[in-house]
Amino acid sequence: MSVLDSIAIQKILPHRHPFLLVDKVIELEPRTRILAVKQVTINEPFFEGHFPGAPVMPGVLQIEALAQAGAILILREFDDRASKIPFFSAIEYAKFRRPVVPGDTLMLEVTALRVGSKVQKMRGVASVDGQITAEAEILSIIADRPQEVTSDSQS
Repeated sequence: MSVLDSIAIQKILPHRHPFLLVDKVIELEPRTRILAVKQVTINEPFFEGHFPGAPVMPGVLQIEALAQAGAILILREFDDRASKIPFFSAIEYAKFRRPVVPGDTLMLEVTALRVGSKVQKMRGVASVDGQITAEAEILSIIADRPQEVTSDSQS
């Protein structure tokens, strides 16, 4: 059973297909920890070129998936989250341990190390069947989302 399904996730994150890399959240301790899932399918657009005949999920996208899970953990605490956008400010101690391939269920566990109103620091561990695939410490900044320019506001 999920705590947050894909519809609820899209109400929190600004990311959309094909760059939304979190399918559901199965555990959530507010401001502390999140456990989310990414179902890795052969239909992922990155598999077309990474690598033909031997598809592997890019490690940087595993880190991105961890960052998105961390953003869910943090952004859900903001009442004005629709006006916010998370940006990486640093990735530290990143390690890639094992390939992720089509058919894998990628578990995304993120623990908050520092939570502030603007700067967040988290530790993320991605795994498949209990084996670590990627890990990193992720720093992000929660910024105000730029206002959209409409044709009515231009003169």
